[in-house]
Parts: sequence; structure tokens; C-alpha cells
Amino acid sequence: MNQTATLRRSLAAGVLLLVASVPVGAHHSGAMFDAQKSITLHGTVKDFRWGNPHCWIQLLVPKDGIDQEWSVEMGSTTQLYRSGWRPRTLQDGDKVTIIVHPLRDGTPGAQFVSAQGPDGAPLGKAKAGSAP
Repeated sequence: MNQTATLRRSLAAGVLLLVASVPVGAHHSGAMFDAQKSITLHGTVKDFRWGNPHCWIQLLVPKDGIDQEWSVEMGSTTQLYRSGWRPRTLQDGDKVTIIVHPLRDGTPGAQFVSAQGPDGAPLGKAKAGSAP
């Protein structure tokens, strides 16, 4: 094998290694949510999951005398942190009002838009003058 061919192979291998080492930003589509429709859920936090790739709120919403469990998908921990959210912003048992984009198929799941605590104050908003 000549020197030019060896150099080309080494260069190609280096480019492949470089491309393979770059983090991939793979993500699922948001097409399952109806972004044209917003609904308001009043309920009790069953679980607030702080983790990547998405944080989740499991919310118990009363419907016809029975608690219906909603799975509300949020952004990543980094996105939420920048918006003032913290791992303990929500606790099990907290009463909240959440605005969401519901799933298109009508099952109790949704994409997070905004939230308010029982006092009506917005949740996850960074306070003026504070570092998020």
C-alpha cells in the first residue's frame, strides 16, 4: 500500500471517529400532541420525575369522582432549570393547575405548557435578580 492510500485511510478513520463521538440530538416528534388545543388540568401531583431526556409530572385529576392519572411530558432538566424549575419544585401531594397540549388520541397524557401552584403563582419562573 502506498503512502497516499495510507494517509487517505487514516484521514477517513479519523473523520469517522470524530463524527461518532459527537453527541446525537435525537428526539421524538411532538406530533402526538395537539399543539392547537390547550386544556387546563386541576389536580394533585402523584410524582414529579426530574431526569433526562424529559421531566414528567404524574398528575391525579378528578373525573366523575375517580382520579384519572395524567402523564405530562416536560422539557429536559437543563431547559427546566433555565426556566427556574428545580428537582423539588413539585412534591407529591401538591395541588397544581397545569396548562397542557393534550395527546391527539384522547388518552390522559399531554405536553407541558405552564403551571400554577395552589396560590395561583406561576411555578418554575426565575425570580427577578436571581440566577436560574
